Amino acid sequence: MHERDPIWVPPLRYDVETTLSRKKNPYFEHAEAEYFLAERGGEVVGRIAATHNRLHNETHDDTVGFWGWFECIDDQSVAHALFDAADAWLRARGLTVSRGPASFSTNDQCGLLVDGFETRPTLMMPHNPRYYPVLVEGAGYAKAKDLFCLEGGDHDKYKPVPERAVRGAKLVKERLGLTVRPLNMKEFPRELEHIKRLYNASWEKNWGFVPLTDHEIDHLAEQFKPIAIPDIVPFVEKDGQVIAFGLTLPDLNEALVGNKRGRLIPFLLKALYMLKAHKLRRARILLLGVLPEWRGRGVDAVLFYEIWEQSAKHQIYWGEGGWVLEDNPIMWAGLEKMGFRIYKTYRMYDRSL
Repeated sequence: MHERDPIWVPPLRYDVETTLSRKKNPYFEHAEAEYFLAERGGEVVGRIAATHNRLHNETHDDTVGFWGWFECIDDQSVAHALFDAADAWLRARGLTVSRGPASFSTNDQCGLLVDGFETRPTLMMPHNPRYYPVLVEGAGYAKAKDLFCLEGGDHDKYKPVPERAVRGAKLVKERLGLTVRPLNMKEFPRELEHIKRLYNASWEKNWGFVPLTDHEIDHLAEQFKPIAIPDIVPFVEKDGQVIAFGLTLPDLNEALVGNKRGRLIPFLLKALYMLKAHKLRRARILLLGVLPEWRGRGVDAVLFYEIWEQSAKHQIYWGEGGWVLEDNPIMWAGLEKMGFRIYKTYRMYDRSL
């Protein structure tokens, strides 16, 4: 359906199969899902998934169900049929709100693109046609939250960090007595334990947050490890204790453009070659994790500066930060100080059941 869209970058079929598999994806240790196809005249014209994430509702003490994996032709009646099927499944499980899109939670791909259609999506970020928001809102869904993505740097050459950001990061390091080091691949299991602790402690108060289980983090780490560049996954320490980290990954979508069928071979080989040959010029800052007691003290500025400078050493000159919640101005203001600007908006929608 999207193969004529020059902006769309298809996911690898292998990754999709693994994510949807109830046996392979540890998400299903605390959730269940059902998948629906819409057919007309023997032709598939849409799809949707409905999911009951028990861990989300335990964390937030609510009764929210989710929908995701939404694809649909430009036909409101098809969209209505898909949402009605998903909502009926959620309602049968005692859930009172339908929220999406999320494939499957805020730890995965989520949000519907509502602004920024002219730019290619980065790694693990969705892309959709302009008519999707019309279909979703036409089905009675209303905005729940906007998610911002910010871009910074230059696609072709190194762009220096703004001087005030350089001074600020150095001042914070000196004043707080912080040290910064890269991801240690030789101690990967130990590093993973730091990430587990920091991620769940850092994000627990965020809207839509769902803690990652040990199995889920191990599963993600298995996927990320082959493409990780240790220098751009910095850890901040205070007196030998890790208090913050940043997870940045090269944007493999640069290599997957043109792979309209989502084939693993030869496009994955192409991506790995481009990675090793320093031919990937884009990266995505997936997340920052700062322990709650260290927030508001400039530690995020230290991480941003380190990621920017280390990325340049690998000839990565452009980056996306996000997503960031619309009501988290401290985070996106920190990125703006580094010269980043909001260039995409994704939206989460709710509908009462």
